[in-house]
Amino acid sequence: MKEPISITSIATISPLGNYSEEVWLAYKSPRHYISKKKIDGTATFAAYLTDDILNEIKSLRAESQHLKKLDNSVLYAILVARKAIGKAGWTTEKEIGINIGSSRGATGLFEKFHKEYLATGKSSTLSSPTTTLGNISSWVAQDLGTTGLDFSHSVTCSTGLHAVLNAVAWIQSGLATRFLAGASEAAITPFTIAQMKAMKVYAYEDLDYPCQALNLEKKKNTMVLGDASGMVTLDSGQSPTAIAYITGIGYATESLKHGASISDNGESLQKAMKMAIGDRSLEDIDAIVMHAPGTIKGDIAEVNAIKTLFGENMPALTSNKWKVGHSFAASGILNLEMAILMLQNQEFIPVPFSKYKRSPKRLNNILVNAMGFGGNAVSILINKS
Repeated sequence: MKEPISITSIATISPLGNYSEEVWLAYKSPRHYISKKKIDGTATFAAYLTDDILNEIKSLRAESQHLKKLDNSVLYAILVARKAIGKAGWTTEKEIGINIGSSRGATGLFEKFHKEYLATGKSSTLSSPTTTLGNISSWVAQDLGTTGLDFSHSVTCSTGLHAVLNAVAWIQSGLATRFLAGASEAAITPFTIAQMKAMKVYAYEDLDYPCQALNLEKKKNTMVLGDASGMVTLDSGQSPTAIAYITGIGYATESLKHGASISDNGESLQKAMKMAIGDRSLEDIDAIVMHAPGTIKGDIAEVNAIKTLFGENMPALTSNKWKVGHSFAASGILNLEMAILMLQNQEFIPVPFSKYKRSPKRLNNILVNAMGFGGNAVSILINKS
């Protein structure tokens, strides 16, 4: 990187809450936020947004006729974008870039419109553009009244961190000085859950912790889906209002054996982490917030990648999916939030049932990982302001 990028705010909504103080208290608690409810007639684990957040979404939807017709993924993004912009003090800023991605996009609306089509042979007038992926960033731009570029993309589960990479590239190219980047996911729907179950990655055992992310002794896959949205505001250079700095970025793609595969030693993750670390000493890395989806293959491959890169002197390892579920595109932003909160509070949050519980001696530099279907990986290095 040419120079550090300032993170001037981060805002999220997730099963942990929607305010930084609330989210931090949730991280300090040993409980998880996964529940079991009937989805399409079958009791299924998922991590749902809090009632307070759902009430905010309900109020947002009632603000105008336009908002009433939008998918939850768009409304989640609008709500979080307002929070992030407000925290950054960008309330009158118009020339900002916006990149908000999603793995699934308007899943709920798409399923609704497709069901109508199968029943009637006709498509509703608003089935497009309300189900297009670009709908997310464009409606956020409309809501904020910005005049700069806005775009959306999907790189499966690493989408949120890819949005941050894109923002860094735009800023360092000189084509933008400020960016709103993140992801939004409202994917707890019957068809999406059925897809995950069909892949045989979904949790179904009634354990104390249904998602066993970073438990390398598990014998069954334990991924659990969760809804979330998250955004960061980014400034060029070292801003006096920075809450953390991005000091390294890394990315890579590896060859696939099938659409959801990953190599035994997480080759793309190794390359991404190595690129993000750059010329720094490996000893400077204090902790890693892992992608760790709760699958047998995914968790082991990521740990193997870290072992291969760091050897016996591994940083402290943690994950949040055992607590909050896997929110696809938004998961990387939740990882980034966890890392920032640990830096701010100078406290490491371990996984209670994992053997990797060692707390680091200090918290100055934290790697944040994301891995997506398609063999792609992202790693971002942040340090405290």
